[in-house]
Amino acid sequence: MRSRTRAGLGAVAGGVAVVLLSATASAAPGPGAPGVGDPYYPGAGNGGYDVAHYDLRLTYQPATDLLSGTTTISAKTTQELSSFNLDFGLKVNSVRVNNASAKFANDPKDPSELVVTPSKALAKNQAITVVVNYADTPSKVVIDGFTGWKKTPDGALAVDEPQIAEWWFPSSDHPTDKATYDVSVEVPDNVSALSNGTLVRKTKQRAGWTRWNWRSTQPQATYLTSLEVGAFEVNQSTTPDGKPFITAYDPALGDSLEAAKASVERTPEINEFLASKFGPYPFEAQGGVVTPGINFSLENQTRPVYGGGNFRSGSNTTLIAHENAHQWFGDSVALGKWSDIWLNEGFASYAEYLWSEHEGEGTVDELAEYTYQSYAADDPFWQVLPADPGAANQFDGAVYDRGALTLQALRKAVGDDKFFEILKTWVTTKKGGTGVIPEFIALSEKISGKPLHDLFQTWLYTKGKPAVSPNGAAPQAFKAQALVQPKSFPQIKANHQSLAANSGR
Repeated sequence: MRSRTRAGLGAVAGGVAVVLLSATASAAPGPGAPGVGDPYYPGAGNGGYDVAHYDLRLTYQPATDLLSGTTTISAKTTQELSSFNLDFGLKVNSVRVNNASAKFANDPKDPSELVVTPSKALAKNQAITVVVNYADTPSKVVIDGFTGWKKTPDGALAVDEPQIAEWWFPSSDHPTDKATYDVSVEVPDNVSALSNGTLVRKTKQRAGWTRWNWRSTQPQATYLTSLEVGAFEVNQSTTPDGKPFITAYDPALGDSLEAAKASVERTPEINEFLASKFGPYPFEAQGGVVTPGINFSLENQTRPVYGGGNFRSGSNTTLIAHENAHQWFGDSVALGKWSDIWLNEGFASYAEYLWSEHEGEGTVDELAEYTYQSYAADDPFWQVLPADPGAANQFDGAVYDRGALTLQALRKAVGDDKFFEILKTWVTTKKGGTGVIPEFIALSEKISGKPLHDLFQTWLYTKGKPAVSPNGAAPQAFKAQALVQPKSFPQIKANHQSLAANSGR
């Protein structure tokens, strides 16, 4: 979500094909590329290897903000390597590659690039185990002018997009390199440590401390891997279909606490509805965390995190629908490059319409029409292109709202049956992997049997307000009607603005 570039720099995927740059084959091993060449963040991720699994074993002390421990990375090389990079900004004590000590140093041009030189060169297609031991105070670590780690009065939040891993674990930080995870964090007994997936168990090995052990068994992107430490009220139950359902609420939410619970505790119901539209829920667990420590919400895999301010006006299940729709669009099917952000946000925003209609708060047609009519033709909103908004506008409202209107236009063009077949086929065929916009357009044309170039060109790639609404009628035909404002429209719009404003987004 951040509008920064990472010059010279380089989220998850055992067994999933990834798009990584690899050096041209040569007689002598060379260094892995410092990034995958993403058009918005060229240095994000790293070349030369593919990560299968991350194992984090950490200790965190809220009083001092000291984070220490090891991350063990299981990966396979994709080329011969004399050295390779990890995206990481904390102070490193040691690095070992396949049990042998390795040299390491931060790139002086980019301190979040850790360059690792093994004791001997690595062969192509070689399994490697990389162990990084480190200790630092993440809130003091500044990368590209900001810190993604958020210190709170009783803990901390490792929650952000498009990068957060650099502040708490070394990685290949790009959505095209997915992996599975074990996250084990020891914290004082008076606080909790929340992360993704299933809570395997809590253990104690010394007085005053508890270790929280989490496991994510499905491919997961680095930016969707989160840590929330604080004095949370943690609730554990199961969904009607037997999945672990874990929610957590910061008591500091005050008067908003009950509204937050009235929203997040409905997550299994909302996911059941979304599954009827998109196909089966793709992961092994569900849940949510609500905290006043952030002013935005984020779709962390299996367990979205919600800023407490979203519940000041009461329950907000539309936001729950938005972030959980990302479990299909953005998490299970990750974007292939950050300019494809429409595949995440436009689809989750359209899920808001679907859920609102289900709740009897206006039809999808009415809600889409209200959004279309809410922006005058000369509004700067229409100058941002959802298909390529630019890093500075990656989380602009147009990516969300015009993105959702694009899907409404597609639905009107192909009909309900074909539209939902397209969505379900996309998440089925791409599950656990990544996708790019041209692939979605091609799939839409294949399933519908219709040429759709002009439709997508108009709604995604052309500046200016389309002359015809996504419902297919001339704008003036709707002006006499009482347009329906989505009940959650002001709340969702405020959340989008928070996303864009947070730390330079």
